[in-house]
Amino acid sequence: MKNNLLKKYTIVGILTLLLVSMMAACSSAPKKETAEKKAQRPIMVQGPMPIEAEHFAERLKNVKEEKSGDFVFYIGTLDDYPVIVAKTGKGMENTAAATAIAIEKYNPIAIINQGTSGGHDPELNVFDIVLGKRTTNLGSLKTADKAENEGIDPTIWKPMDLMASEGSAGEDPNAEKPRFYEGDKELLAAAHAVKDTYTKGKVVDGTIGSADVWNNEVDRIKWFHKNYDTSVEEMEGAAAAQIAKAYDVPFLGIRVLSNNKVNGGKYNPNTATANQGYVYEVVKQYITTVNK
Repeated sequence: MKNNLLKKYTIVGILTLLLVSMMAACSSAPKKETAEKKAQRPIMVQGPMPIEAEHFAERLKNVKEEKSGDFVFYIGTLDDYPVIVAKTGKGMENTAAATAIAIEKYNPIAIINQGTSGGHDPELNVFDIVLGKRTTNLGSLKTADKAENEGIDPTIWKPMDLMASEGSAGEDPNAEKPRFYEGDKELLAAAHAVKDTYTKGKVVDGTIGSADVWNNEVDRIKWFHKNYDTSVEEMEGAAAAQIAKAYDVPFLGIRVLSNNKVNGGKYNPNTATANQGYVYEVVKQYITTVNK
């Protein structure tokens, strides 16, 4: 009788241990699966024109090409990690659409919008690179209230933050302030960690301004530099930053000066390739932090 009871309790004990082990395995499986799923989410690198995207894409391995509308996505690997290069096309609308499509289709872990830009800061030269600690829309503006024949004065136009409220921008006083999209801290840290690999110019933190406007008026450029603290201007970054924020995807703009009208810096197309070389090192560095 005593032996039978001992056997019975032993069997119960073993079954209990098995049940506890199974429950522990089940509870840990989703965590492991989530970590693995996160580690496989691709890094997205955007470039507007072929010269701003294809050099990077050529350095990926196992590349296949996919298209959605006019947007081209080069899907490959870098250091065995999935990386996608998106050729978005020029302009805010193209970039916003390409970014939304990419997020919905590929679920990137981070987005880097990179390419060439025109200088606003007289201290920056052609081949210098600006890390977008902030990115802002320079084309979202509200003009002054003027009647017929009272003229035009862009210097008194006010910023219009379209994200300030869901009502009319004219009803919300907070809408008359620039909207700045902050660069992701981990992406910035990766960019800072490899600054010394870039030898063609300086790498500095700054403000990237974007708009569907090509500013050639030096006084206008100086006005933006003074009122928005812009380092450079281009035509895509703020649109990508806005969509990335809507989906809560880490974002960073990285722009090289291809010219600078405020100090006479002449246009150099080779800056596009130089910037992609630096961004390549940034992505390699960021991969090491994702894989930790």
